[in-house]
Amino acid sequence: MATKTTISELLRVPAGGIDIRTVDARATPAAKGGKARSAKLQASLAPRLGELQEMLYAEGRTGGKRSLLLVLQGLDTSGKSGTIKHVIGQVDPQGAQITAFKAPTPEERRHDFLWRIKQRLPASGMIGVFDRSHYEDVLVVRVRNLAPRATWSRRYTTINRFEEGLAASGTTILKCFLHISFDAWLERQLARLDDPSKHWKFNPGDIDDGALWDDYLVAYNDALNRCNSDAAPWHVVPADRKWHRNLAVTRLLVEHLETMDLRWPQATFDVNEQRTRLEQFGSRRGG
Repeated sequence: MATKTTISELLRVPAGGIDIRTVDARATPAAKGGKARSAKLQASLAPRLGELQEMLYAEGRTGGKRSLLLVLQGLDTSGKSGTIKHVIGQVDPQGAQITAFKAPTPEERRHDFLWRIKQRLPASGMIGVFDRSHYEDVLVVRVRNLAPRATWSRRYTTINRFEEGLAASGTTILKCFLHISFDAWLERQLARLDDPSKHWKFNPGDIDDGALWDDYLVAYNDALNRCNSDAAPWHVVPADRKWHRNLAVTRLLVEHLETMDLRWPQATFDVNEQRTRLEQFGSRRGG
């Protein structure tokens, strides 16, 4: 069996499928040491991530059409917001476009389920981040019986077609399932109740979702396996350990940006000529 050498290969859902219930949410496959060593590694990756993001942004400002979309999915408390803070927080905010999808508004309900997603796709040169995404329409919609099976079951094919078209148009798609255990979920929910500054994060409805834990895992299994194309593969990130989650997504993001083979845009003017002009201007001002 060939050795998996990249973080993408290591965390990608295999072509033959996956049973998420067999994946250890406390595992640390993206780390080569403990918390302290991983924090140092992530810090060492930050300058490279920032450089790659700036190169993508510069490309977009000079006529390039490419972008990157990071899709973050996971059960409540899996750390989607924390990932955005600790990973996307390492780049220039001007180059990132973040969208947290909530329950559809009345206007959004008047359109097909991808309508609101298309409104928030990253512009050229941007890193777009989805905190939840179009996958909610085959996850929460399915588990909570918000639509008939005949409706949501057709959406897997629609999603695959949509993502393939998006990739063909120049958007690199990085999809991450932040995988936590039930014990971690329970611990984090209780921690929110113990801390008054976190009460605003607590939603009593999340307890009802906790009662549907197994149903959600089945729904995620289907989404991960049925929407795992070469154009937009899924990656499973064990997320019980927050430091591992942050490092894994940072490494995935750097790796995907490097795969884009970004280059600084070439000057559209004579550099030496402009240098001479600038020096002459400075000399006159100095005189």
